[in-house]
Amino acid sequence: MRGTRYDSIRSLCEAVSHLTNNGDIDQALRLIHDLVERIITEPLCTSQVFGSKILDDLCQRIGKANLTEVNQEIADASLSQRDQPVFVYIVTKLQKSGGHTRIIEEFIEAQPKGQHVILSTELDGRSDVEYLMKGFAQQANIVFEQVPKVNYQQRLTWLQKRLLKIHPKRVYLFNHHQDSVAVAAIQPEMKLNASFYHHGDHHLCLGVYLSHFEHIDPHTMGYHNCRDVLGIDNAYIPLTADDKGDRPADWPFLDDGVLTTCTAAKSNKIEIPYFVSYLELMPKLLKATGGRHIHIGRLTPWALFKIRHGMKRYGIQPDRFIYTPWVPSVWKALHEFRVDLYVASFPYGGGLTLIEAMGAGIPVALHRHIFSRILSGIDLAYSGVFSWRYPEELLNYCSSLTRGDLGEAGRLGRMHYEKFYSRGDLQEILNGVVRDCPKPTDLSDKFIVETDEWVFWMERQLTIRRVLSRAAYRAFRRFRGWW
Repeated sequence: MRGTRYDSIRSLCEAVSHLTNNGDIDQALRLIHDLVERIITEPLCTSQVFGSKILDDLCQRIGKANLTEVNQEIADASLSQRDQPVFVYIVTKLQKSGGHTRIIEEFIEAQPKGQHVILSTELDGRSDVEYLMKGFAQQANIVFEQVPKVNYQQRLTWLQKRLLKIHPKRVYLFNHHQDSVAVAAIQPEMKLNASFYHHGDHHLCLGVYLSHFEHIDPHTMGYHNCRDVLGIDNAYIPLTADDKGDRPADWPFLDDGVLTTCTAAKSNKIEIPYFVSYLELMPKLLKATGGRHIHIGRLTPWALFKIRHGMKRYGIQPDRFIYTPWVPSVWKALHEFRVDLYVASFPYGGGLTLIEAMGAGIPVALHRHIFSRILSGIDLAYSGVFSWRYPEELLNYCSSLTRGDLGEAGRLGRMHYEKFYSRGDLQEILNGVVRDCPKPTDLSDKFIVETDEWVFWMERQLTIRRVLSRAAYRAFRRFRGWW
């Protein structure tokens, strides 16, 4: 039945129900996983479909059926018998550049007296074990466990048994969009205090409608979208970043006479179909400013070739584009590279990185996405922050900046960070009642949907080239998931 296409969501539901009733839990989980995988790799669905109550209910039904087969005897050496409270974090995959990896680190640091267990389903490829062993695993109060490389039902069984054995004080669900195993695992009868952390917020994500979970949104636009549009009773726990210091006072902007810009993002945020191409715009930016641009985050060889080819066409020296696949701290890297302006990634913005840039006292330039407020990130920044929609706006802005302009923008960003995103309140929030969390700020009035541009862009996604490119990308993701 794998690979079968269904005419409607109803027909797929019937197939999943039939498989579940007949004990084929593995195939039922795979059908849901594969459907979500197709939807999140369809650009036309980006920031249009956020959750599915039908699919969440199906996952829960599968999890309930599997739980009856799970040995519910809890071993004597249970972690829950320790003196310290136990917190569990269920993830699909952990990697050193993942934003949710850093959020989990902050949750752990905010609860230093607890024992922390990270359980990974590994449904989106294997976690970066080497990085984790150097970080998480070296701390005495942190345990990282990967599910064995087995089928979906066996992963679900393993996860449910671990949860029953540990029986933590609280479980935080940090699943990737398509992780049907993680969303099926926690059942109401397990009587676990569970929170769903909605970080997969720009695509369809399993778990959005889990009614027996606290639903946590980490930013203003997500909070309002889930509460006002999706009708979810949610809570707001703001993104936070450890304060690594303001921009040094003795470091002038434009200190070498030209503008130094920076963007931090992996390929999954910028090598995405969109009406403006990051790969084509960066050479134009370098030409306009006469400065240099630092890119932090792993890009594909094709992306690097395209950027450098564009630079060659404009006669720009190769050393003015600095590429570094990964840094331990974006905040510190912005200082080390003496960055004058942080150009936020597009078409997918990065919320945590934006907050780090503001905290570091670095001016920011944000892209107003043509149809998605969430992907813009403009609501995370201070009032009056510079934002652009068309390339000419960014190029003109960067070409005209003065030291005074940059100094004022950096000051406003730092003040905004200190007021809303410093880590001081996170420990109180996590140790208290989630319902007592602070309320998010109001939505920015600067964002509007550019309907004409959106329609024109959508029509271009229907070409044979785009369809073939999508098929290749999906094949790559399937291959990556096997390893």
